[in-house]
Amino acid sequence: MQLSRQGHTTEDIEDIPRGRDKTVEGRSHWLHLTTLFLALSSSSDNKPEECSVCFNDYDDNQLRPRTLLCGHTFCSQCIDNAIKNGQLTCPSCRAEHVATAATQFPINYAVEAFVRKLKNIQLTTEEAVPAKPYEGPARGISKKLRSLVQEQKSIISSLITSCEEVLSQLGEYQGQLGDWKTQHLQLQDRLYALVEQNKSAMKLLELEDTSVVDMTTQGEEGKTQLQAMLGNLDTVNTPQEVGTTIDTAGECSMKIEDWLQKCQELFPDVKTVHTSVKVQETIREALEMTTTETGATADPVHLGDSAFSIMNKVQEITGEIPQKQLTVEDLRRMREPVKRLVEAGRVLAVQEDQDGRRSARITLQDGQLYLHPLLRQPTPADAHTLQESEVVGVLEPSCTLAFLDLGWAGSTRGRVTIRLTPDTPLARQFVLLCTGQRGHTYRNTKLLQVWYKGQSDERVVGGDYESNDGKGGAPLLPDLQGHYRRSGWAGAVRARWGPGDPRSAQFVITTRDLQDGYQLRNVFGDVVSGLDVVRAAVNHSDITEVTVVDCGVVLPL
Repeated sequence: MQLSRQGHTTEDIEDIPRGRDKTVEGRSHWLHLTTLFLALSSSSDNKPEECSVCFNDYDDNQLRPRTLLCGHTFCSQCIDNAIKNGQLTCPSCRAEHVATAATQFPINYAVEAFVRKLKNIQLTTEEAVPAKPYEGPARGISKKLRSLVQEQKSIISSLITSCEEVLSQLGEYQGQLGDWKTQHLQLQDRLYALVEQNKSAMKLLELEDTSVVDMTTQGEEGKTQLQAMLGNLDTVNTPQEVGTTIDTAGECSMKIEDWLQKCQELFPDVKTVHTSVKVQETIREALEMTTTETGATADPVHLGDSAFSIMNKVQEITGEIPQKQLTVEDLRRMREPVKRLVEAGRVLAVQEDQDGRRSARITLQDGQLYLHPLLRQPTPADAHTLQESEVVGVLEPSCTLAFLDLGWAGSTRGRVTIRLTPDTPLARQFVLLCTGQRGHTYRNTKLLQVWYKGQSDERVVGGDYESNDGKGGAPLLPDLQGHYRRSGWAGAVRARWGPGDPRSAQFVITTRDLQDGYQLRNVFGDVVSGLDVVRAAVNHSDITEVTVVDCGVVLPL
């Protein structure tokens, strides 16, 4: 029996099992199929098992499903056909992607697994026959024997489930092998291209070498003639011999002068030298990137027991971390595979709420991990994500370092790192505005003004995340009152208006030590590095052109 994936109403699907099998087991089977087909038909007119461009079902060959960075999935063949001049426009949302081949986009293994499952359901449905109504236990079989039968049935069912799981793993592994084969072919093509470039460079060198040999021969002959003329001039005895010898010597001299001019014009040939050097550099860099020598045997890897899935073992061998499996503990350990992911910008902290999804970069610099503010930005398809709440969870109560990156005149000038006073409300609010956890951030805010410029109590004001003109900066916490210290040292960070003011998010950074024992109140942090950046900003011609181009906190992992 063939069940259509579209064109059936709810009544159509409900009518299918009638007249087939009215046993409990049969009704359960058809109810499962009914639920599945209702789910498929409820997703508009889309067919998740087929490409929405060519309307062909996905397969394991030319029509493998691949997901673009914008999140839409199409078959490999349609993606290749849509790539023009290194650009790909998504047929669904028209997003632009830089691409040269479909293989650079990841395979959607979930869609492949769904297609295989759908085919298995259809095959089972087509071959299904009415189940024999249950007639009760066979007469003459004892309870013990019936128990043995049920136990064997349970064993067989468990084995069937295990077979399905391993078959699914084998399908995923086969897909990975196909990707690797494609990548090897691409690398092979690139190697062939390097070899061809090397051959072209050698041909140019051979032509240049032939020219050098020819010119060298001409130069040697001219030199010999000049030496002979020099000897002849020493032996002339008559005016006639002098005239003849001088004329001949003049001709030889002109030839040598022409030869010298040609040498200056012809050598070196710029194209030959430039091509040779560049090709050598390219090939040398490619060879230096090779981590193992040809024929070297990799160190054995312990693959764990049989509880490990096939793809888990593959990932153990390759050192790759599966997406959605990266943890905060992995960041703490910072093993080489994780380090490579962070350095490549592929690790993000994400937060989802009723307004959508936001993500924050996690970067590594000088051995320190930095969490940047949450922003509404596309998440790359190859990104490894952590829940922002898990990452922020490690900040309390030990998070004491925040940073502001200041910039002006179109470039970032430096990072200002601030050590916050733990367990003070103003410090916690500063962290919230550096990470964007409440939706607001100091990122892209301006410094507002400089007080007492050039004097002993010079200081700079910033932090109006609302209006960027000094009139905003509402508190993010309901009560900012607390026990705050005083300080008269350069680098002290305090609230501009005090914890009870409606603009308490604005901050002040002192740039010089205060004189005569004078101290500032409501201090909740101190600049530990980058005070020179703040001073340079103060000396800029217009302080309002100085911007907090980025901000965040140091992760104490």
